[in-house]
Amino acid sequence: MFPKSPCVKYPTSDELLPCLHFIFLAALSFSYFAKALSGSYMKSTITQLERRFDISSYLIGIIDGSFEVGNLLVIAFVSYFGAKLHRPKIIAVGCVLMSLGTFLMAMPHFISGRYKIETSARSSVNSTSNLSPCPVSSPESMSVADRPSVLQSRSCVRESSVSMLVYVFLGNVLRGIGETPIQPLGISYIDDYAESKNAALYIGCVQTISIIGPVFGYLLGSLCAKIYVDIGYVDEETVNITPSDARWVGAWWLGYIIAGIITLMAAVPFWFLPKSLPVPVEKHDTSCTPEQTRFIKDSPEFMPTLKRLLKNQFFIIYLLVTIIQFNSLIGMVTYKPKYIEQHYGQSASKANFLMGVINIPAVALGMFSGGVVMMKFNLGVMGAAKFAFGTSLLGYFLSLFFFAMGCDNAKVAGITLSYAGVEGVSYQEKSLFSNCNSNCLCSGREWDPVCGQNGITYVSPCLAGCTSFSGSGKNMVFNNCRCLPLANPQPGNLTVVLGQCPRSDSCDKIFPYFLALSVLSSFIISLGGTPGFVLLIRFIQPELKSFALGIHTLATRTLAGIPAPIYFGAVIDTTCLKWGNKVCGGREQLVSTRGVSPWRIRWEIEFLTADAVPEWLSCTGLSQWMRWEIQQDHCGACVLDPRSEDGIVAKAGDGGGDGVSPP
Repeated sequence: MFPKSPCVKYPTSDELLPCLHFIFLAALSFSYFAKALSGSYMKSTITQLERRFDISSYLIGIIDGSFEVGNLLVIAFVSYFGAKLHRPKIIAVGCVLMSLGTFLMAMPHFISGRYKIETSARSSVNSTSNLSPCPVSSPESMSVADRPSVLQSRSCVRESSVSMLVYVFLGNVLRGIGETPIQPLGISYIDDYAESKNAALYIGCVQTISIIGPVFGYLLGSLCAKIYVDIGYVDEETVNITPSDARWVGAWWLGYIIAGIITLMAAVPFWFLPKSLPVPVEKHDTSCTPEQTRFIKDSPEFMPTLKRLLKNQFFIIYLLVTIIQFNSLIGMVTYKPKYIEQHYGQSASKANFLMGVINIPAVALGMFSGGVVMMKFNLGVMGAAKFAFGTSLLGYFLSLFFFAMGCDNAKVAGITLSYAGVEGVSYQEKSLFSNCNSNCLCSGREWDPVCGQNGITYVSPCLAGCTSFSGSGKNMVFNNCRCLPLANPQPGNLTVVLGQCPRSDSCDKIFPYFLALSVLSSFIISLGGTPGFVLLIRFIQPELKSFALGIHTLATRTLAGIPAPIYFGAVIDTTCLKWGNKVCGGREQLVSTRGVSPWRIRWEIEFLTADAVPEWLSCTGLSQWMRWEIQQDHCGACVLDPRSEDGIVAKAGDGGGDGVSPP
């Protein structure tokens, strides 16, 4: 080692301490940003993964919930042993694991074949499988059940979509494992070595930065959804569909690579930080024992401590409320872009963009404003309870207006209306066939939509009765379509073009109102987030706070984070009216001809029911507050007593008030 030069002034440890604090704070904030970005990007790619690998929303919900599974696998180990080890390096290892998991999720793109678009459009690109319009010489007497696909005789190789999704599933589990140490070890590191007056500010900075992550995650999803999945292998000019088509798959894998690189960069600073920092003078006092130490000392046994916690009536009510609200929140965040796509006919790119620049900032602003209101009006516990309940109830009533913002059913011949243009058709596969296409050897299982001049979408050119075509690629036009005159007997152009017909003008007009109401309701509901969390802190005995927060996190992850995407996805699957089979076989592919009314009603009833139950529970908890406050006028002030079994004891004399924790 080289000797120190007498001419150089080296900084002392006290002079380096603020610099180390800043480096750790910046590194932790960036890691929060990275994990939030990759998590939100995962949700932005849901429809892309469904289309690419022909899977249902139920299965994609299982994959989405696997992140929580990975987190729960190691959370106990990390929480117990992490504080005894080198915390910055443990966080670095977690970031590396998250990065590897994110890269693994992109792996199926590189080991599977090119994405094949089954379309009638002629192209020289190998990424399309060409269907044929109605052959005039097809047999006339073939039954519906015996109608094969015109392409089934062609040789094709069936890819195993399930085996490809194993990589996505395992990658998401690995992401969950890697994310585990960041919050508990990072926050505890700040709390241990920062001055008390600065610790709250540091933690607030970290949480604020983490809110920015989802914004960039959805914006990244919007950007990648515009790029064709096989960019670099296929000339996009030769692709026969547009991003608004239900078969379009964006470059979902590209965002995972970008997110993985960002997460890997977040790990670098932690490798160079020390295991511990000098403890501030104010924390040398042994009377200021950390909360965790007091908890272990006062409650060495797990079951008695858990029993005491579960006897706290408010904690049980609060836990039930947050579990149900988290189910509603996670279901909404996971599938809202999909809802915007299917119900309002927007592209995946636009849906993700709107989530990133409108909804997420509204939630962040609401949470921040809730804290400002508490500070400005000096709200105590009772005031916080009323404020949280009022904002949640108002947000729920606003959500009821979503029922009035629906669009009419998409006009699809044989699915939502008959070939004669009569609405109210009960969809069956045989309803896709009519006299106008009876001479065609058509399959009712493919989804190759074309738009007629009459504003009606037909499942395929063959089912539209088209006998010829002109042009190529996106400009291909099918002619002599015999089914068009049935809905419009007047003479006109009997041609159809590729793609589904656009939504009605009324749907486009109501969409901005939907966005405005969505932003307003999200903001108002989020206003009660900060006061609600303050209630949890103030309601629990000091020596039980850490344990209560751990139980709360465990319960919400287990009972909301894992099941919500699964059962929301299962409900969404039941609303599908038309599924399309790939020509080469395999899992049926979901297409965008959903029965809009049942889709909207089932989605919103489930979402609003998940919101209504917390309102009832909140009202019950508020009535308990009122009962306690009335009793307080008779017995004096109720104060916390750690020696009491339920933590509450009555004390005669004046006092009481919002800042005292009731049972």
